Amino acid sequence: MKKIFPEKLKSGDTVRVITPARSLSMPWMTEELKQEAKAKFEKLGLNLTFAEHVNEIDEFNSSSIESRISDLHEAFLDKSVKLIITVIGGFNSNQLLRYLDYELIKANPKIVCGYSDITALTNAIYAKTGLVTYSGPHYFSFGDKKGFDYTLDYFKKCLFSTEPFDLKPADAWSDDRWANDQENRNFVKNDGYWVINEGKAKGVIIGGNQCTFNLLHGTEFMPDITDSILFLEDDDEAHIASIDRDLQSIIHQPKFSGVKGIVIGRFEPKTGMTRELLTKIIKSKAELNNLPVIANVDFGHTTPIITFPVGGVAEIEVSENNPSIRILEH
Repeated sequence: MKKIFPEKLKSGDTVRVITPARSLSMPWMTEELKQEAKAKFEKLGLNLTFAEHVNEIDEFNSSSIESRISDLHEAFLDKSVKLIITVIGGFNSNQLLRYLDYELIKANPKIVCGYSDITALTNAIYAKTGLVTYSGPHYFSFGDKKGFDYTLDYFKKCLFSTEPFDLKPADAWSDDRWANDQENRNFVKNDGYWVINEGKAKGVIIGGNQCTFNLLHGTEFMPDITDSILFLEDDDEAHIASIDRDLQSIIHQPKFSGVKGIVIGRFEPKTGMTRELLTKIIKSKAELNNLPVIANVDFGHTTPIITFPVGGVAEIEVSENNPSIRILEH
């Protein structure tokens, strides 16, 4: 399947906010947060618009499949929209996959961005259409008043420019539930990348949130992982054992022998994961012995995060002296 890179953003473009998982009417989506997000998009020169059904909310903190599909299709059909961004993640984006009109999406390529549960959507769209999608901040993320500069920098590098870019560790990070208190934040000094297996690799970026990605296994919506570099992270609902077995499940995929390397995002402390435990997990799997593996990279459920392309190309050089990650095509 031919790969499609959507047109990059520029000042004056229109953004459409959609809710393929949780609703914009979640109680912690405060007016303060919305105004902060609006100001950030305006500073980028982007016009913020909202899908028709974003404020619908049901007992699952979401809305009907029909509403969510309608909003997504309408966003792709609207010629003025250049970026489709999700409000936040959740639990049920994979409900939509069989109802999407992939020919419509393929005929109207544009940027789709979000992370966490949105991993199901971004990887399925890439698998079914060849359209490169993006794991990056939600609309919700733009409401963050502190620690967002790094996130914004990589958002712009990935979505406003075609130039290759290097990933550098953020100076500090936080796992605060900041929507409830924007002022009292606790940022932790970043100890940099964790080199687990040394080596070099170049490949197509596939992945995102690991437990969500695993929902695609054995389906028509699973991307081909041949010649890939897997970017994997997990949230605070995961724990050491579930992270281990979810990784094992990926290793059992028929084409895993074609994987070239693994990049792992930062784990929240609540998971119990440490550098020592992750190293033990990786070293226990013979299939990973000859793969470069680097971890504690700035993506996942902490602040700040990078934006990376699902279907783009990365090159990694994992060495104790000078580990590097470069996004070549996005």
